[in-house]
Parts: sequence; C-alpha cells; structure tokens
Amino acid sequence: MRVLILSQYFWPETFRISEVATALRDTGCEVTVLTGQPNYPDGDIFEGYSACTVSTEAYEGLEIFRVPIVPRGRGSALRLALNYVSFVVSAAICGPWFLRRRPFDAILVFAPSPILQAIPAIWLARLKRACLVTWVQDLWPESLSATGFVKNDATLKWVAAIVRWIYRNNDCLLVQSEAFITPVRQMAGNTPVRYHPNPGDLSLSGVDNADSPVELGSRFNVVFTGNLGTVQALDTVLQAAVLLREERDICFVLVGSGSRFAWLESEIVRLGLENVRLTGRFQSSAMPAIMARASALLVSLVRSPIMSQTVPSKVQAYLATGKPVIAVLDGEGARIVDEAGAGVTCPAEDAEALAGAVRRLRDMPEEQRSQMGKNAVQFYQNNFEPRMLAKRLLDILTETKRRHG
Repeated sequence: MRVLILSQYFWPETFRISEVATALRDTGCEVTVLTGQPNYPDGDIFEGYSACTVSTEAYEGLEIFRVPIVPRGRGSALRLALNYVSFVVSAAICGPWFLRRRPFDAILVFAPSPILQAIPAIWLARLKRACLVTWVQDLWPESLSATGFVKNDATLKWVAAIVRWIYRNNDCLLVQSEAFITPVRQMAGNTPVRYHPNPGDLSLSGVDNADSPVELGSRFNVVFTGNLGTVQALDTVLQAAVLLREERDICFVLVGSGSRFAWLESEIVRLGLENVRLTGRFQSSAMPAIMARASALLVSLVRSPIMSQTVPSKVQAYLATGKPVIAVLDGEGARIVDEAGAGVTCPAEDAEALAGAVRRLRDMPEEQRSQMGKNAVQFYQNNFEPRMLAKRLLDILTETKRRHG
C-alpha cells in the first residue's frame, strides 16, 4: 500500500509518528511524508534547515518533503498561530506540486494540535483519489479552551464548526484514547470512529547497559521526560519537591525543554530546591538509557476534563522501560497505569498526594517495585507494541481504502 503521512511534526522532532512511519514501512507499505521544517519544542528552526525553503530528504528509507513554515518562537500566541496557519497554507500549496504524478492509496494525518493540518490532506485526498484517515491526538476546540489559548465563546464555536467539517470529510477517524470516542463521534456525522492507541518505541528495549548522558547517582530519582510546558503541571512537581526537601535521598530530575524551562530555572533558585535537577533536552536516542536508570518515571498533567480524556504518549514509553510509573493525572492515563499494575497514581495537581506517592514507592520493598516494572512491560507488549499496532493500522487503512473504492 502507498501511504502518504501528513504531519506538521516529524523527525528530528520527537513525535511518535516518526516510529509509526518506519513501522508501517516494515509491514511492506511504501511510505512518503509531507511535513514542515523542524522547530519543536524550542521554537527555533533546527540546524541544517531553513524556515523559508522547500526541501526533500531521506530518513530510514522514507522520502520526506518539507514545506516552509513560520517558527513557533517562544511564548508568543501570535507566533504560534502563524506557525499553525503557515503549515496549513504551505502544505496546501506546495504539497500538490511536490507530490505531482505520485499516486497514493491512503493519506494518514497525524493530528496533535492543531487539527487544522488535516485541511490540506482533504485537498490532497481528492486530488489523489485516496482514502483519508485522521488520527486525532487532541480534542478541538476543547484543548484550546483548556490551555487558555482561546477564551472567546464565539471563536470556539467557529473552531468547532471547522472541526466538524474536517471530521466529516474523512473516510475514517482514529482516536488515541478510548475517552475520545464519544466526543469525536458526536461531531463526526457518518464518519467511522475507531480507537487506535499511540504505540511505544522499539528503542526502549534492551538499554540497561547503554551509556546515559545524565548521571543520576544513588538517590531515589523520579525522572520526568519530555516537553516542559503549561499542561504538564510542573508547578505541582516543584510544590512536591518543597514538601520533600528534607528527605535527602529523593530527587526530581526533569529531562527536556519547553515554554516553562526558564520559569523552572528561576523557581528552583528562588525556592532553594536542591532536590530538583534540570538537565536540558537530549536526542531521542539518548532517552531510553536515561529512563533505564530512573528509580521511577513521572507523568503529570493539569486538572481539566479534556486532559482527563488524554493519554500522554510518554505513558506508553514509560511502560516499555520496565520502571515503576508515578502518574499525577486524572482519567484515562491514570486508568492505564492502575490497570497495568505498573505504579502509583494520584489526582492531577495534588502536590501532597504526589509527595506521598514518591515516599510510598521509595519505601516499598525492591521486589514490589520490580514486579511493577514487569507488569508495565507485559501490559505494554499486550497493548502498545509498535509492530503489532502497525499491522493493525495497516488493516484499518486497507479496510478504509476498500470502502472508499
């Protein structure tokens, strides 16, 4: 099957769609990618790329076409909006030219915010007479309201109308969380909606002996990895660190970068926290070795109805490492950790509960923590293993293409 993946984000940005693309390739698909110039999460175009150019490159046997994009910058709502809109416009204009005389059976849209990136895919699907499948990672307009990015009710209603139009111009919609099924189905009209979780990462296996760029030492290290942004409720982590500051054997290690990195630096100094480390961002290839040396892995989100329906992709990554997970969130993400028996959970934005969870996990017998890690790996293999999910995704694309005709 000839598959075009359309995603604003792709390698060398660290999004799961890069591994999904190579896993689809391994099933025998011919995979092409249409994406933007990489600039996430720091907002600057990566070295070796240019914001204003069109370019092609190869990655792991995939052909990648990149269109111009306005970098997202740091902390500017206007720059972020321009970033979103520029990709939609560039992909709609440059995509058909890039991909002329190239037939496709299916177009797969990887759709974290913004869902608007599916608009050029609708245009391309009609030009190529291909079936269109959008993999919904965030709920719009709910996520706009939850993050405070848009507060005006009229604007939110206008966005909802666009989202309904996008959903109803797809041949199939996939959702990354079972809790997404109902709200998406309510807007999708006759378009089928199916649950398809984000897979883990094959590189997360067999890394115990790999060199780690972060030396963690002998303390009980609670490691958070990924984007250090607004919805990650990092103030809760700092509040918990304040409560645990007298327990010298506990340390929070925050690995990554994002919009709150500078704020975290200043708060750690202001509060005099010696039990919180900021390491900065590392290449995705280094993350498995870092996580393998953690005592426990931390995932947190703000408290809101939309976030309780979301499963952060780091949940799958954490389960694969075989380390206990501390989940400071509500809803689907916490349900998965509990169902797997892979760690401890506590309510979102509850610093006291987080501090208690860290103490409880530290004080457990090593055998009990080890069993949590084994449970995590088993649940991962049964539910999120990349090759298994790639075959399932291929079946969905094949069935959708057959129905499309």
